[in-house]
Amino acid sequence: MKPIGYWLNRTDQALTRHLDALLTEYGLTRLTWQVLNVVHAAPGAADTDVHTTLAANADTVALAAAIRTVLTDGWVARPAEGLLTLTAQGEARLATVTERVAFFREAVIAGISLEEYGTAVSVLERMTRNLENPQVMASTG
Repeated sequence: MKPIGYWLNRTDQALTRHLDALLTEYGLTRLTWQVLNVVHAAPGAADTDVHTTLAANADTVALAAAIRTVLTDGWVARPAEGLLTLTAQGEARLATVTERVAFFREAVIAGISLEEYGTAVSVLERMTRNLENPQVMASTG
């Protein structure tokens, strides 16, 4: 059996590859789509909010580039310096893409019960909390 790190990396790479392919016809990537979702959830979000929310998904350089892309493409605007809001075009694009992504998610979890999915997410969340807890990790040394 391969270790969990192998499957985590392989799953994330596969998700990115397939989402990028799905989103390309809409002029998006997985990361730019995630930026649109963050801004949609918090209109007037600061660039720093996007960076904080998506820090686990990409590094600072990639996130800054994704923000520039959605601004340049007209899906996001700046109502004030350092703040982001979806444009009407961005709202429409996100609504269209959200429907496609829902079908994608269904395909990804085909053959996996909601209980199994919940267990997998719960286990990964606990592992992450353990790894991010200095007290737990200090006991390994």
